[in-house]
Amino acid sequence: MLTASVIELGALRFTPAGLPAIDLRLEHASTLDEAGKSRQVKAVLKAIAFGAVAERLAGQTMGSHWRFRGFLATPGNAKHPVLHIQDFQQD
Repeated sequence: MLTASVIELGALRFTPAGLPAIDLRLEHASTLDEAGKSRQVKAVLKAIAFGAVAERLAGQTMGSHWRFRGFLATPGNAKHPVLHIQDFQQD
């Protein structure tokens, strides 16, 4: 589960198989305890969603805050993982 804000939202598109897809960028910020010390955690990551989840995301506004559930995968020769969103809900 990742809590994050939508900072970029691409246009809803369709895969060659006709499946709805959307690309987005998420920004996470939190404060956590690590080894007894408080630590500021910030991250920006690419994400993608398919099917009904992509259609739901297409209607969201920039800056909206959500809890995302999914998995990380590194596509092809890319260096950075992409979050594949399987579900999301209001934070």
